[in-house]
Amino acid sequence: MEIKPSIIFTKRDPEAICPKRGTPYAAGLDLSSIEERTIAPRSQEMISTGLSVMIPHGYYGRVAPRSGLSVKHGIETMAGVVDSDYRGTLFVILRNHSDDPFVVHKGDRIAQLICEQCLVVEPTLISSDEFDKVPTERGEKGFGSTGV
Repeated sequence: MEIKPSIIFTKRDPEAICPKRGTPYAAGLDLSSIEERTIAPRSQEMISTGLSVMIPHGYYGRVAPRSGLSVKHGIETMAGVVDSDYRGTLFVILRNHSDDPFVVHKGDRIAQLICEQCLVVEPTLISSDEFDKVPTERGEKGFGSTGV
């Protein structure tokens, strides 16, 4: 029997909708709006889900776009990291890339929360001389240096 980590939610607003998967094996849990809001063309709005979440330590929540909103309406999800120690209300920033206003209704599925494992590391600062003693094949070659 496989033991799965849990992700725990609480409603901060009585109209909040508990996230669920669209299909049994979907990676993301659908996040829904608790407010009605019009997003003007080429602008963005922060939309409340009315939920708070407890993400297990060693994981983080990635707020990801819903592909249907992206393809059909030009709506992009922005600013998508929820740390395991955050206990505030979950908001979703939606950006309207289209030339038409987009209306978000109460109850609309606006994004998805994907729980991803992450390694929490400590930053260490060393001198440039020490840093440069550890060469790589790529070195300082940046954008586009490995091909198109």
